[in-house]
Amino acid sequence: MSDLRIVSLLPSATEMVCALGLADHLVGITHECDYPPPIIGKPIVVRNAIAMDGLSPQQIDAAVSARVRSGASLYEVDEQLLRQLAPTLILTQNLCQVCAPSGNEIDQVLKSLDPKPQVLWLTPESLAGIEVNLRELGKAADRIEEAEAVIASGRATLERLAARMRNTSHRPRVFCIEWVDPVYCSGHWVPEMVELAGGVDALSRKGADSIRIQWQEVLNWAPEVLIVSPCGFNLSGAEQQALRLRGNPQWTDLPSVQKEQVFAVDANSYFARPGPRVIQGIELLAHLIHPELCDWTGPQNAFQKVATR
Repeated sequence: MSDLRIVSLLPSATEMVCALGLADHLVGITHECDYPPPIIGKPIVVRNAIAMDGLSPQQIDAAVSARVRSGASLYEVDEQLLRQLAPTLILTQNLCQVCAPSGNEIDQVLKSLDPKPQVLWLTPESLAGIEVNLRELGKAADRIEEAEAVIASGRATLERLAARMRNTSHRPRVFCIEWVDPVYCSGHWVPEMVELAGGVDALSRKGADSIRIQWQEVLNWAPEVLIVSPCGFNLSGAEQQALRLRGNPQWTDLPSVQKEQVFAVDANSYFARPGPRVIQGIELLAHLIHPELCDWTGPQNAFQKVATR
């Protein structure tokens, strides 16, 4: 498909495109697309509508919530550039208003394009849904064999991990926190990731949106391992958010704090984006939850133990 011209409106789709060997066909990306390195410098079609630099987690949450309530988009799509790029395939989503352009705003943009491109909506709510999206992209871009190879590789990794997990009877209480102020639990595919990594997160919402929860619920759950994985942030941003948790009441009562098992992670790379690297995210979780069973051979900047006091 030499005439294939892809515009990706979300980072996870960009990673899928490259995993299938289609980077040369990618003509437009978002401001958040930063992986893999060969895509850096491609035309940026989508940018944030809110300037978030210098804002605290609470201020970011308030700004995002207010904009969503008003019906305004969190993103700005460069329609003129999009028309110039003349995509034949647009990759977008309708899962989360905060993660990327979605729903009605995409419909509005498409009205300005002629000829009309094919649009692939990638809205996974689980690990199985991510596989479905890979296959859909493979089919749309004539790369179905490559898609099946990526899926098979991920499944083989998880089978090896499952074999290691059979060597333990202890499944620690884990809490994956997706935002620190206010506190959000994890949702969608992340609870599955914790389960496959040998942990239990009773505060999470499998296959559903992450939601605000009360700090008292965290105290009641008493996690043995606390993973700070704020959506939209890399490791340095996660570390900054993690340090804010120390101001919460009874922070030092948490078993994870007492045992110094609090970790900040690169959420953008391994958790928040439903793409091929969630498999590495599961391996990372397995190392943090069961270091006696699982080594981490990935990038050293994937996680950092947080000073708890």
